[in-house]
Amino acid sequence: MTDPQIAIMMLTIFIFTILLGFPICFTLIAMGVGFGYYAYWDPERMNTIFDNRVFDLLVNQTFSVMANDVLTAVPLFLFMGYIVERANIVDRLFFSLQIAARNVPGSMAVAALATCALFATATGIIGAVVTLMGLLAFPAMLKARYDTSFAAGVICAGGCLGILIPPSIMLIVYAATAGISVVKLYAGAILPGFLLAGLYMIYVVGRAWLNPKLAPKPPEEETKDFTRMQIVWMMLTSFFPLAVLILSVLGAILFGLATPSEAAAVGALGGLVLAAAYRALTWQRLKEAVYLTVRTSAMVCWLFVGSWTFSSVFSYLGGHSLIEAFVLGLELSPIMFLILAQVIIFVLGWPLEWSEIIIIFVPIFLPMLPHFGIDPLFFGILVALNLQTSFLTPPMAMAAYYLKGVAPPHIQLIDIFKGIMPFLAMVFIAMILLYTFPDIAHGLPRYLYGN
Repeated sequence: MTDPQIAIMMLTIFIFTILLGFPICFTLIAMGVGFGYYAYWDPERMNTIFDNRVFDLLVNQTFSVMANDVLTAVPLFLFMGYIVERANIVDRLFFSLQIAARNVPGSMAVAALATCALFATATGIIGAVVTLMGLLAFPAMLKARYDTSFAAGVICAGGCLGILIPPSIMLIVYAATAGISVVKLYAGAILPGFLLAGLYMIYVVGRAWLNPKLAPKPPEEETKDFTRMQIVWMMLTSFFPLAVLILSVLGAILFGLATPSEAAAVGALGGLVLAAAYRALTWQRLKEAVYLTVRTSAMVCWLFVGSWTFSSVFSYLGGHSLIEAFVLGLELSPIMFLILAQVIIFVLGWPLEWSEIIIIFVPIFLPMLPHFGIDPLFFGILVALNLQTSFLTPPMAMAAYYLKGVAPPHIQLIDIFKGIMPFLAMVFIAMILLYTFPDIAHGLPRYLYGN
């Protein structure tokens, strides 16, 4: 076998191994070292079996990850999200938004989406958002006689918005992988993120207006006692503190007042202050937030170590060149290349999570972007939109499984899948709008930073 053929075999074995359920980061490292040992085999310089250069590669890649300034923001943003999650802010936020939107068709679903969008922005952790909203909002909607599938779709779709809306951990990982400015990427993702959230809300309100049985209005006796001043006070004590924290962090990044790492540190401190103000900062919750932050950060870092080792060996064997030559040989137009890339990423989203797709497979397409005249920032935001589907597409649809794990026993997966389907259509509409009107992504970065 030739080296490029061995590289393709390496990729195939990796996908098959992941489907068997092996840990991804350690699988990447093991396969990178295993195939790298063959790729870098040099009997003339190897005095012992450990003289193979693949071990130097692994050490260097580990050092590169630990010294990467961009990735410093990951644990800080994670800590901000976990501490906010444990401060019991979300239940107050959902309740106040529900009362404020009580006259809107599907008011509880709209409140759930708005809460998901804001909470996902604060955390960027899909599992945490879907699980918490599944415990908080989903039973409330079922109690209000909402259609089961409709309510499930709202929770799953809303919970995935953290992939796209800054400060998204996924965007940080993509920026580090693609070698582009995370600040400009954040600026480019804001409008597409709120476009998708807006499409979700338009769908929810439209369906509830056309078929009120899907989302009955709350009984008047449940809301008549809330005066306008009460509602304003509830919003001031729930929505605005979290919104101010998030906007302060994003504003500092977008307007160049702080680096992403510095802003993330301020956000982490702000999360602690917010939790203390709500009298929810206990030693136990602080320990849980720190533990979860360390565990998730370690997972992200080892994923980078494994993926960069794997990708280096894959490229050294000629795998990237083989795929690039094949795609360029198809003589595709830029639009057809984008469609092909997004279809592949969509299909990969069935068995894989966003982290593997971004770190392993997106780098295969990145070297081809200049040939087709495609901006890496625009491509990254398209990918971020597309990756919403990786959590929503059966049979893997991790958001559905997160919700099923906390839903009442009588809720079936098929009911959740049915509710997700219309929101998948909204994702595709958002992608079409983004391609048709690229200034949705380019407008804000161009305005803030020029060409």
